[in-house]
Amino acid sequence: MLLSSPPQAENSAEQNSFVQFIQYFKRKRRIAMAKDKKLVEAITSMDVDFAQWYTDVVKKAELIDYSSVKGCMVIKPAGYAIWENIQRELDRRFKETGVQNVYMPMFIPESLLQKEKDHVEGFAPEVAWVTHGGLEPLQERMCVRPTSETLFCDFYAKDIQSYRDLPKLYNQWCSVVRWEKTTRPFLRSREFLWQEGHTAHATAEEAEERTEQMLNLYADFCEEVLAMPVVRGRKTDKEKFAGAEATYTIEALMHDGKALQSGTSHNFGDGFAKAFGIQFSDKDNKLKYVHQTSWGMTTRLIGAIIMVHGDDNGLVLPPRIAPTQVVIVPIRQQAEGVLDKAYQLKDVLSGFSVKVDDSDKSPGWKFSESEMRGIPVRVEIGPKDLENNQAVLVRRDTHEKMTVSLDEIKEKVTELLDTIQHDMFERARAHRDAHTYTAVNLDEMKDLADNKPGFIRAMWCGCQECEDKLKEIAGVTSRCMPFKQEKVADTCVCCGKPAAKMVYWGKAY
Repeated sequence: MLLSSPPQAENSAEQNSFVQFIQYFKRKRRIAMAKDKKLVEAITSMDVDFAQWYTDVVKKAELIDYSSVKGCMVIKPAGYAIWENIQRELDRRFKETGVQNVYMPMFIPESLLQKEKDHVEGFAPEVAWVTHGGLEPLQERMCVRPTSETLFCDFYAKDIQSYRDLPKLYNQWCSVVRWEKTTRPFLRSREFLWQEGHTAHATAEEAEERTEQMLNLYADFCEEVLAMPVVRGRKTDKEKFAGAEATYTIEALMHDGKALQSGTSHNFGDGFAKAFGIQFSDKDNKLKYVHQTSWGMTTRLIGAIIMVHGDDNGLVLPPRIAPTQVVIVPIRQQAEGVLDKAYQLKDVLSGFSVKVDDSDKSPGWKFSESEMRGIPVRVEIGPKDLENNQAVLVRRDTHEKMTVSLDEIKEKVTELLDTIQHDMFERARAHRDAHTYTAVNLDEMKDLADNKPGFIRAMWCGCQECEDKLKEIAGVTSRCMPFKQEKVADTCVCCGKPAAKMVYWGKAY
């Protein structure tokens, strides 16, 4: 503790001695501060450079590392643990709807890919080709799967014979390759992890029901688990999946006002079935084509979590997706009983994912580390806390502290985690709503697009020419036609003709 004013030295020797003491004290303090230097100081403020902030967070939080394979990333344990939690929760929800997991080959012969023309044309620029097997050139080149529709179709054509074989409700967890020109960790990489569901049905009605069911499953997952509000709707024909009759999407708004397509569900109708000859005998013994769907989510969800919830201190993870929900930091852990009590608390809180940070780092360093990694709740306990039978709980999302009795700590942590989950969703929703605007003409659209990042609601006539013009003039793309339609004007925002649909527009990742 610094004195208000140092005592006067009686002679020069004493004065020099005192100065040396002060210098020594300051030097020791600087060393201590350097040791306790917050990791977050290495993070660019999101308000200064959002893209650099994002890169800093994924690196400093040790979610990824860059690879010698250009355009691909190494997902480190901290990042993969988040994906495992996403995978576990989604997989459970899939299976509750009757879905089973399968696995398809990662290679697709060119002749098989060519069977569905629209599909091929849609993915052609992004396909990676294998031309040699060992030292020998292949008789037919094969692509590394960018998606697996054609493989599933080839399989269904052999596996489906009768109405009794339907529906087929399959999903696979795998990686896919798309040769992206511009990459960014989690958001775009040449290889990424995902799940892709592929179903086959006897009727168009069943296929449509499944398409919407899976989209709503995705939306509920994002809102309930990731604390990320989404807009549910249908893509325009221009933006729909290649080869699909209809594509449905959930769109989330990132902190910087850009949209992120977070999950899609496609109704293929019988187009793929006719291309691949997927027929079945119905109850009247007549041959009919199946109706198919496809739906998927990817590791870009991790990027979404970062950009919706993160702050200048690093990650902020919703409790229901956080690999570590609670970190216990012993203060003066060498003091008698402190470390033992920390491990006792871990046992008390065993219903959660709990870590005791018993490293030899300083408490300040540990606090910064836990914030960087986005751990929802920090428990601080030291000698004085032991004397008073208490601990200090710290929220990652708001940095609020509260002192609680050790006798009530399990109940208090449970309540706090639920509160954090709820509050994070409400803050994200409030941010989205505050950055959702309405435009009724082209001038308003351009002004909003240039000056107010976010969603822009505007009416559309349904003409692709207007859709293209809005991208050219305002730099926005149609994100979705929301299921919950509102009439914000009578005429198209672009051409002034009678409007058919209200559309969410925006700049997107």
